[in-house]
Amino acid sequence: MRPTLSWTPTEEPSPGTTDLAPVAGALGRGGVLVLSGAGISTESGIPDYRGEGGSLSRHTPMTYQDFTADPAARRRYWARSHLGWRTFGRALPNTGHRAVAAFGRHGLLSGVITQNVDGLHQAAGSQDVVDLHGRLDRVVCLTCGDFSDRSELALRLEEVNKGFAPVAAGINPDGDADLTDEQVGDFQVVPCAVCGGVLKPDVVFFGEAVPPQRAERCRALVREASALLVLGSSLTVMSGLRFVRQAAEAGQPVLIVNRDPTRGDRHALTRVALPLGDALSAVAGRLGVPLDEVPGS
Repeated sequence: MRPTLSWTPTEEPSPGTTDLAPVAGALGRGGVLVLSGAGISTESGIPDYRGEGGSLSRHTPMTYQDFTADPAARRRYWARSHLGWRTFGRALPNTGHRAVAAFGRHGLLSGVITQNVDGLHQAAGSQDVVDLHGRLDRVVCLTCGDFSDRSELALRLEEVNKGFAPVAAGINPDGDADLTDEQVGDFQVVPCAVCGGVLKPDVVFFGEAVPPQRAERCRALVREASALLVLGSSLTVMSGLRFVRQAAEAGQPVLIVNRDPTRGDRHALTRVALPLGDALSAVAGRLGVPLDEVPGS
């Protein structure tokens, strides 16, 4: 079975609102759990999957089943990911990430769950972030379970693929670059340095399950939150939508900031259809929360 990559609203989608009062009110009361998606990183130069110009219009993400079953698929993936990492790994936090970190420093959040694999929440200063889908800057061996740093793998791949520098059509939210099979050419994959096994980025591919312990930690965070604030996610995939449903069923307010309609709108108190950086910066201003203060000062 192929993973769910898109959804079609069963009713006329709401245009959303520009009223930030409910978001500011929830944050002002504290105890808010943030659930972020690819949309929060677009202002850092990382495109999202489904928004305007989203990568799904030109690119089908690698699935776990294809990666594990097909050596040729792994070679294509690592060629594209190796090239994409040169850009992806240099991305910097934007206003949205800094706002979330500032809300956390001021005690307004109970936690952060992110569907992103870019590590930008942590780079902005957020603490105790749950990386729901893993981190692209780590690599795991599917044979022995050894973990290693992505920068180490990048050096090894550079060594065996000297001169590999095709021009990509674009970079995707998973760090994968758009390359043709001709551009992939005879790219060489390297094995695990410990056991010679198959290496995989430490991320949850489409078609792969979130580790049960991580999923339960997220459910616990939802139970303990006063409200759930969704930032930049279409909530198309169940890994994020289930937390929205959990909060709504428990009577906790769900607030969404996303320019386009989402699969979770029917469960939400409101959806603010504004750019995330502008919206969160405005909310921070209303609450008197400075975005760029030095932690501990």
